[in-house]
Amino acid sequence: MTTTPLRTIITGASSGLGAEMARQLAARGHDVALTARRTDRLESLRDEITAAHPGRRVVVRALDVTDHDQVFAVTREATAELGGLDRFVVNAGLGKGTPLGTGRFDANRETAMTNFVGALAQIEAAMEVFREQRQGHLVVVSSISALRGMRRAMTTYAASKAGVASLAEGVRSEVIARPELDIDVTTLYPGYIRSEMNEHVEQEQKMMVDTETGVRAMVEAIEARKVKAYVPTWPWLPIGTAMRALPLSVVRRMV
Repeated sequence: MTTTPLRTIITGASSGLGAEMARQLAARGHDVALTARRTDRLESLRDEITAAHPGRRVVVRALDVTDHDQVFAVTREATAELGGLDRFVVNAGLGKGTPLGTGRFDANRETAMTNFVGALAQIEAAMEVFREQRQGHLVVVSSISALRGMRRAMTTYAASKAGVASLAEGVRSEVIARPELDIDVTTLYPGYIRSEMNEHVEQEQKMMVDTETGVRAMVEAIEARKVKAYVPTWPWLPIGTAMRALPLSVVRRMV
């Protein structure tokens, strides 16, 4: 008995978590559409995946998530080429930022526009397809930093990721009351997972996991269609639970 491959769009797939998600989902039998600004990297990843899994269909599309018209067009194009859409992973993001009031509004604005407004466009585009199909799985990549306000260079990034999680919860709040829409929503809260975005950041190395291990936890949560997941579960489930309850004076020393 053969099963139809799940068809998944991943944004920000040229490197880091997005690229590794593509590898692992393809290994699990998914057909994937890879989107990002750097198409040369996407093409290399496509060649890698098709060499390892000759039966997989891999679509490549250039996408800048701050070009909102392009987000909608690419979503439609990739969906058509895949023959439908089962899952959309809102992953593209930016990690730059500076303490508020230090003269770098441009950097903080760019992060906010990419991580929040860009995510809003992606969710809108995905949900248009899912509403038409009356089914789908929306996956939103937030961050453990979204659980509380963060200091210094993390302030805008954390706020943007909190906004993304709120968008996802809002969508879920609607669809759970609409039995005619078979749409699941998963929000991921990654902890310290090695990627290009954080390679220059001094993190707690004892809590940092390699990309493959961290993404494996993300993919398992996605495949299980969990409502939300702190990943990897250890140590981020207990840390995330504590972060929501502890005073800010304690939280600011934890992450």
